[in-house]
Amino acid sequence: MAEYDFDLFVIGAGSGGVRAARVAAMSGARVAVAEEYRVGGTCVIRGCVPKKFMVYASEVKTQLKTAKGYGWTIGEASFDWKSFLHDKDVEIARLSGIYVTNLQKAGAHLLHGRAEIVDAHTVEVLPKAGSKDAGRYTARKILIATGGRPWRPDFPGAELGITSDEAFHLPELPKRVMVVGGGYIAVEFASIFNGLGVQTTLCYRGANILRGFDDDVRSHLADELEKRGIKVVLGCSHEKLEKTDTGLLSTFNNDLTFETDAVMFATGRDPYVAGLGLEKVGVKLNDRGAIMVDDYSRTTADYIWAVGDVTDRINLTPVAIREGAAFAQTEFHDNPTTFDHDMVASAVFSQPPVGAVGMSEAQARQAFGKVDIYRAVFRPMKSTFYGGQDRCLMKLVVKQDDQRVVGVHVVGPDSPEIIQMAAIAVKMGVTKPQWDSTCAVHPTLAEELVTMREKYMPSEMGTV
Repeated sequence: MAEYDFDLFVIGAGSGGVRAARVAAMSGARVAVAEEYRVGGTCVIRGCVPKKFMVYASEVKTQLKTAKGYGWTIGEASFDWKSFLHDKDVEIARLSGIYVTNLQKAGAHLLHGRAEIVDAHTVEVLPKAGSKDAGRYTARKILIATGGRPWRPDFPGAELGITSDEAFHLPELPKRVMVVGGGYIAVEFASIFNGLGVQTTLCYRGANILRGFDDDVRSHLADELEKRGIKVVLGCSHEKLEKTDTGLLSTFNNDLTFETDAVMFATGRDPYVAGLGLEKVGVKLNDRGAIMVDDYSRTTADYIWAVGDVTDRINLTPVAIREGAAFAQTEFHDNPTTFDHDMVASAVFSQPPVGAVGMSEAQARQAFGKVDIYRAVFRPMKSTFYGGQDRCLMKLVVKQDDQRVVGVHVVGPDSPEIIQMAAIAVKMGVTKPQWDSTCAVHPTLAEELVTMREKYMPSEMGTV
């Protein structure tokens, strides 16, 4: 057998790549990981983690309002953006360091620099300032875990806008912002900016936000965002973006115009495959530009695998981690393992947040024909005390013939925490009678999920 520098060479030190590297190294394999930016990848450096810190910061305004409603007298409050950014960056650096330490403890070798595939067993690490890791390395197996990058639309003036990458490092918090897009990143950043006191407009070309989510969730969340002061503009897209003396002027294809201080594009993410050299080794891409893989994350080229967002299966950090671990178990622990991408729960950290697992009502009707729907819209107990007008949505989608719960959708406080527990039952194939046999925990928001008995009919549009 040919002698190689490493048994495994991982390109990308994000969540999926790091987990694969660690699990592989624990088998005694010689593992190298190359990273062109910072260890931790999108999630830790410019994604889930810093975004969640921003969500926490932006929720304080609502918490102060709630406190007043419960009898607290609170003096004048203000938000220091620069102080927050500094503290956020310190914490991100700490977390990135933990990733580095964990790789080193597992015995993996970290290389700083951009990696390109030369052939099926050779990777070249390009020179990077301050790094001595440049050079060619051979490996028995190669794993691509380079993730995705924000996609920027192409129209006159688009270069004047920012993406989520830049939003984490704005030198000043704008007074007016337009967020373009309707996915979870757009909705979350619109909520963040709004919560921090920025006049916020959310613009999306589609008929409603959060494409792919249940239609009730989409319409309910759009209404709740507007209640909180976000202007939601649907069914239009940019024609041009121009700089003026007082800001940025957006002109849309329906002749609407908006002037803001910043425009953020959250219009999707593309698999990060540019310059990897995939064409040299026969790694095929799908029509979305993602690396094609089988259930074991094998690409169309021998000795090369791929995990995480670069494969565009389910673009979530925990999924990338599980895919990376499954790859390492299969290839280095003699334990063939695949990850089941069915019934994966997700959360949108909007205000209010969303939790969902399983099928939407439309998906279930298409797949099974007859379904039962259980739905409740109500003001949470915490808000009713002081006259708050926000409302929660809870919805169960049940396959009619065997009464299996195939979808759970929640919009309201603590939805992400609630859906994690609901996902366990749904993944195990829980039926509605079994679901109903669970005693409620009172008084909680989540108890509504196990007390819904009346089937929802579309004509019953009233709310409680």
